[in-house]
Amino acid sequence: MFRDLARSADGVTDNLRGDLPARLGLTYADLAGVNPRIVCCHLSAYGREGSRAAWPGYDYLMQAEAGHLSLTGEPDGPPERYGLSVVDLMTGLARLVRAARRHQRARATGRGRDMDTSLFDLALFNLNYPGTWYLNGGTLTGREPRGAHPSLVPSQLQRTRDGWIFVMCNKEKFWAVLAEALGHPEWSTDPRYADFPARLAQRAEITAMLDREFSRDTTAAWLAKLAGRVPVAPVNDVAQGLDNPFVAERGSIRDYAYPDGRTARLLANPIRVGDAELPARAAPALGADTDALLEGLGYDAQRVAALRRAGVVG
Repeated sequence: MFRDLARSADGVTDNLRGDLPARLGLTYADLAGVNPRIVCCHLSAYGREGSRAAWPGYDYLMQAEAGHLSLTGEPDGPPERYGLSVVDLMTGLARLVRAARRHQRARATGRGRDMDTSLFDLALFNLNYPGTWYLNGGTLTGREPRGAHPSLVPSQLQRTRDGWIFVMCNKEKFWAVLAEALGHPEWSTDPRYADFPARLAQRAEITAMLDREFSRDTTAAWLAKLAGRVPVAPVNDVAQGLDNPFVAERGSIRDYAYPDGRTARLLANPIRVGDAELPARAAPALGADTDALLEGLGYDAQRVAALRRAGVVG
């Protein structure tokens, strides 16, 4: 039945241990005979080849081994993982982007192929510039206080009267604007703080200077004064992040309805497609389309019933 489904499919995708796709007949070598244009997308922990093909694995393990935990948290604290499963989420997106391109090519050439993405490979690739710095210059990036950028100052958390604000002067021009807004225009011309290398050497001093000024007022007051002029953001919890008026303005939360009348509020697709109205319906219940799908393969009602009795389909 699976091969019958594959015969007319654009692709097959799995999220399994690396040794399982071949054992289960999910690879291009297994399926090209029934559909030469099929694209077989495999997402595993450590890849389908090599010494770890049979290893199970999860997001947090990848963060730990690829060095991400050594970059997260305060310097005097233990290594920390991200608050979200970023490796899981980004590996899924990487597979989606690559699969879309392979499907286009398969339709044009009539030939599919295997396509692999692994959690480990994505975690390692996401080392990005700290990885490049180490590979080419031996520079080992570590944790910085206040979630600071490793080389740009100020680009970190600062204390306000009632909490925190994140400030990112990631272009030279923003330092002058910030200094003016804080009532210290002389900072922008002081040679001790005049450019990124100078400010990096004075990170601790600048942190104390900015804390002193930001602590004179609330986060909300500073946002009102700086937003749109200097890159700044409040430090929200999840509820504050979702209840943010800008989220409503963007239409980033959608209401979805089930056929039985139930509703759910979910985060909207982050990809905007011009003025197109993207689907806002719930996914079908498990097995809701089984009969129609199998009938489309030419299976009669007796065969479908037999498959159901055998527990092959729900």
